Amino acid sequence: MAGPEVYNSTTEEARASKTFTVPSDLLSVLRCGVKAAEVVLSFLAFVLEEVVNSCLNCGALYFFEFISCTAFLFTLLLLILLATKLNGMVGINCWAMLDFYYSAAIALLFLLASIAFAAANGGTPIEFASVAFGFLATLAFLLDLFLLWKESGFPWRSKEAEVRGSPEQASPESEALNA
Repeated sequence: MAGPEVYNSTTEEARASKTFTVPSDLLSVLRCGVKAAEVVLSFLAFVLEEVVNSCLNCGALYFFEFISCTAFLFTLLLLILLATKLNGMVGINCWAMLDFYYSAAIALLFLLASIAFAAANGGTPIEFASVAFGFLATLAFLLDLFLLWKESGFPWRSKEAEVRGSPEQASPESEALNA
């Protein structure tokens, strides 16, 4: 009977399945850190807003509450989906486009909510802190947009269109017409 050395050259050990797959083609380490900062800043803005006892203009307070809570929950969900293998089970093919549009929309809404709440608050230190974390979260979302653009360009531009549109890749037909 052959010993275990016979099987060593042909068998591989089963690789341990990682829970988090960062860095990946969907999320770099830097963008993962920025997304984690977005989650924390949105959560802090939401919690501080919840501590406010009374409001002069409750509409601005409620709008800020809705945006900060939405940003916290959906960004946490997006971070989990992008950082794990769950993104393959969801059935979405255009993660970069979804991430870009989501981050742009939340940055704009957070900016509007922070401006509205800054303009119509009671002037308490808790409200000022909540507005400050709202503006910081807005900056984090804008930084995430910039990093996403820097890493992969605009998501609605396909790589094939960029290659076809470049003058270095001219087809023989267009070269004959240009001569």
